[in-house]
This record gives sequence, structure tokens and C-alpha cells, in this order.
Amino acid sequence: MYQYRLAEATRQAALRIAESVRLIARSNPAHRLMLQGNPDLCAIAEAVNELAEQRERLLVDVETSVAQANAGVEEEKNRFAALISELDQSVLVCNRDGRILLYNAAVSALLAPSSQPDAMQALGLGRSVFGVIDRSLILHAVESIEGQGARGERESVHFVTATADGRRLRVQVAPVFGGASHPASPGTGEEPAVRTMTGFVLLLADVTEEVEVDARSVALFQDLVEGTRAALASIRAAVETLIEHPDLDVPRRARFTSIVQVEAVRLSERLDMLSADVSERLRERWPLAEMRGVDLLTLASRRIERREGLAARLETIDPDLWLRVDSFTLVQALSSLAGRLHEEFGVREVRFRLQAGGAHAQLDVAWHGVPMSSETAFTWQNDAFTLGGEDSPLSLAQVMERHGGEAWYQRDVPSQTNYFRLLLPLASEHAAARARPRRPNRPEFYDFDLFHHSGATDAFDARRLTELTYTVFDTETTGLDPANGDEIISIGATRIVNGRLLPSETFESLVDPKRGISPASIEVHGITPDLLVGQPGIGQILPRFWRFAEDTVLVGHNAAFDMRFLQLKEAQTGVKFRQPVLDTLLLAAIVNPSEPSQSLEAIAGRLGVAIIGRHTALGDALATAEVFLGLIPLLAAQGIHTLGEARDASQKTYYARLKY
Repeated sequence: MYQYRLAEATRQAALRIAESVRLIARSNPAHRLMLQGNPDLCAIAEAVNELAEQRERLLVDVETSVAQANAGVEEEKNRFAALISELDQSVLVCNRDGRILLYNAAVSALLAPSSQPDAMQALGLGRSVFGVIDRSLILHAVESIEGQGARGERESVHFVTATADGRRLRVQVAPVFGGASHPASPGTGEEPAVRTMTGFVLLLADVTEEVEVDARSVALFQDLVEGTRAALASIRAAVETLIEHPDLDVPRRARFTSIVQVEAVRLSERLDMLSADVSERLRERWPLAEMRGVDLLTLASRRIERREGLAARLETIDPDLWLRVDSFTLVQALSSLAGRLHEEFGVREVRFRLQAGGAHAQLDVAWHGVPMSSETAFTWQNDAFTLGGEDSPLSLAQVMERHGGEAWYQRDVPSQTNYFRLLLPLASEHAAARARPRRPNRPEFYDFDLFHHSGATDAFDARRLTELTYTVFDTETTGLDPANGDEIISIGATRIVNGRLLPSETFESLVDPKRGISPASIEVHGITPDLLVGQPGIGQILPRFWRFAEDTVLVGHNAAFDMRFLQLKEAQTGVKFRQPVLDTLLLAAIVNPSEPSQSLEAIAGRLGVAIIGRHTALGDALATAEVFLGLIPLLAAQGIHTLGEARDASQKTYYARLKY
């Protein structure tokens, strides 16, 4: 018996050495063997570790050389991606099948506002653009572009579409061309090269306000025509009667004269009203941009000192205050105001103060000296301002009106300070948010390798594991018995596209289970009942998660447990997850069958994966995703390359027999 146990222990140790060598060779070069017992096997393990050290150093040298060789290409690609990400213009780049391979932060904000969480789940690398923009519109645009290209015309198409929340988007579609055949040589009679369209670029803009203003303008014009026609008809009839009957008695003549007067007054009032309405429409369409207040006043100060010959100083400025202004016109107005103070009042220095004041920003243009009369202040506000000896068509009052604000003169007697106070519109909250320092790691919004993939026709099982798109997920629950009433209280997920983990594309939500949570479960995940009060129910969350995971392979650790919870909710929610599922528990058992533990922590340790946020749904999903990526080369070493092969091998492991 002793000899059998010794032989079995030796055999297991030898198997562990073999598995560890594969692990070092295929997945984790930093892994080292740790054996105790048989001195001969320990000596082998030490020798393997020495070889592993040498191999790791060589790999580092090779990777450094490759990185240096590819640095130029990567730098250009990253520079392009960074440029796109910083644009205020919303940009989407797709391959020929409509799979998203690049998008920037602006398009995320445009297509996935905070009030539309489902829209964000439809936007992501490798997802179909048809989930956010109508398929028929894009296909029509692509066909039009191809037709224009065949005729040698400009290859760009525009259309307007509506979002789910009723906004109007103007979309410009431009083609991306791949490698075409070589151009025809002159005089050879060859056909010219035919360019192959490999994808397209979408430039999007929210034109909701513009469309609404245009609609109101049309209605305004129609109202003007109808109202004017009726008034003019009455005036014309009255005047014609007076001309045709010059001998009308005084009372009747007075009645017709009164008609002319009343209709003329009514017409004048209508024109005044419409004129005010038109002014309001023009103000709404005036191009205002978001700008930091301190930047605006720094620009104005430089212009004043350079052109007007007096000093300008920033006195009390809120550096975090953002304005919505026409900076060019406003700087002109401030410069003109300062120049006039210098010429007519001998002012040698103006000072700017800027602070928030309710719904507006308060900008003070202040100076010391003789006070200004109310009449002079009124005249200055309504006179067209002068720049470089030339009159502008605008006055300060008109500039303020177009900004939706106002201006007035004021004097602070104790300090002998005079100032014009200008009320300016504040920028929206997201302007300041965009200006905050970036996180060290830029979210990955691009994957150019998707140009070469077609997701429309390939069967999942026949595709290589390195080519598929995955949703790696995890759940936290009230307990461990889904069949007897335990419920999901948290779902977390992330995505893998083209062998790359996308930590910026995640799903995370708490769920109200409508029942209690076992103390043992609370000790594991730390989610207490009070944290779930007011959270959405599973009927709201599962459809959103299904949308997030659509057209992907599901991956989980001990996925049978999580899938059982999802399956038991099919009748209640109408949501069925029918895509393939891979389990890292089973895959690890394939590549390391002799390891005593296949827990997520143990597998991560062998693969050199650091686990952060353990026992939170999203934290476990991220760890599982990294573990899965580490297992793929180990599976390949055993001849398992496709999804179908991985699923078949998984079913043969011991753990595949576990039921929940």
C-alpha cells in the first residue's frame, strides 16, 4: 500500500511538473514550480525554474525589440485614436458589416445620455451600429455612396434620423476604402483600379433644436402671411369703397376710415410682435460655445492692452466657471467699452470680476474715476460699438440680448468704483466635467482589427477562440439555492473583443430581490438589504443585460450556477440567453487537471492574474476575463482552438457534472 501511495504521489507530482511547464511555455512565463518531497523531482523543478528564468529574460528582450520595431506604427495608430477621442464631433467608424471598430467619447454622450442606459449597452466595439441607428437608412446611404463612386462623384451621403428619446440626428456617411488592385498603366488598355469599400465613417450631430427652430420659423411665416392678408383685404376694401364713393356721408366715411385705422394698427402690432419673435429666434440660433470664463477674460485683456492702450487686470475670477458665449463678439464689445472709457473718461485701467450669480454669471467691467450719468450709460449700451475706427452693426445691448442676458451701469460709492455688470449664460454641467483631469488610462474606444472580421455568417462553434467576442459576467445572490427561491442581487459584466479585454465597456447593476439575504451571503459579498432599497427589479435589469450580451459568447466561472438563476427567470422576464457559454472552471480543469484547486483565486494565481474587488459582481467578472484570456493559449497547446472544441472538451470534465 505504501509503495502504491508513493508511486501515485510521484505520478501526480510529475503531472504537475508537466502542467506547470505548459503553463510557463504557453501562458504565464513568470510562473514557477513549487514542489516538496521527492528530491529527484525537486531537482527537476529547480532546473525547470532556471530555464524559465532564462526564457523569461529572452522573452522580455524579444518583446522589447518587437515593440521598438512596431513603435512607429503603434504611435501613428494611437495618435489617430487619441485625436478622434478628443474631437467634439461625434464619430463612429464601422466595418462593411456595420460592426463598430472605433467611437469617441462625444458619440457616447450623444447616443447614450444618462437617461437612456440601454443605449450605452448597444454601443461598443464589435457591436452592430444597427442597434443605435436604423439599418435601412445606413444601407441606403452605403448603396448611394457606392453608386456615386462608380460615377466618379463625391462619395458622401447625409440623412436625418430620430433617436428613441425623440431627438433628431444629422448623420454624414463617408466611405473607408481598403486595398484596391493596382492602377492601370497608361497606354495599356487596362481597366482602372476598383477601390474596395471596407467600412464607413459616421459623423453625427444633434440638430433637434435646429429642426424645431426651422419648424417655428415656417409657422411664423405662415402666420404672418395669413394675418397680413386678412388685414390688407379689409384695408383695401375700405379704401376702394372710399374711392368709388367720394360722396359718402360723414358717418359712413368715418366708419370706413376707422376700419383702415384699426386694421393698420392691428397690422403694426402684429408686425411688432412678429419682429420680437424673429429676434428671439435669431438669438436662439446665435452660435454660442462653451468656454472657461478666465480664458475669455484673458483673451479680452490682451486685446484691450494691445489695441486700446490701457491696462486690463483680472481681479476676482472663479477659475472653474464655464460660460456659453460668442467669444469673438463679446471680446469685441468689451474691447470697445474699455476703449471708450479711455477716450472719454481718461480711464487708464479696467478690472474684470467674474462670479456665479444664480442662473447666470456676473461679469463686472470696473474702473475708478468720475461717475457716469444714467443717460450716458444708456446711450453707451445702445450705441453701435466702434473697433479700430470702424463701427460695428451691433450694440452692447444687442450682444447681451443675443446671449439671453442684460447689462447695466452701477457705482459703489464707498470704494469709488464704477462698473458695468453683464449677465451671461452659464455653460451646461458637462462642459466642466469634460475639463476635469483625465484618468491615467484612456478608455479603449477602438479596434482596427475589426476591419478584417465579418460577424454575419460565421458559425460560433467553427470560429477560433481568439476571434470571438465575449461577455464575461458574474452574479451575486441572496443564497446558493436558486431552485428554492434565492435571487440575484447584483450583475456585473465586461467584454472581450479580438482577444482584448475592454475594461471601459462594462455592465454593473444592483437588483432588488424582493426578499431577504442570508447572513452567510452578506459575509461573502457585503451587500446588505438597505443597499437594495429602491433598486430596479430583475424584470428591468435582465433585458438590459441581454442587450449588453447580445451576439456574444457568455463566459463565467462556475457558469452553471449563474446560468441557472438566469434560466429560472425566463418565464417572468421573457428573456432567454441562447448563446454559447464557456466556463473557466471547466477550461482550467482541462489544462491543469492535476491541480488540487480550480477556484478563481487559485487559477488566477497560476496565471499571474491580480484579483481586485473580489466578491463584487464586476470585480469577479474582470478577474474571470483575465483568467479566460490566460487559458486560451494553454487550450491551444492541447489542440483546442475553436469554440466547438472548447465546449466538447469542457463536457468531459468532472466539474461538468455539477448541477444547481
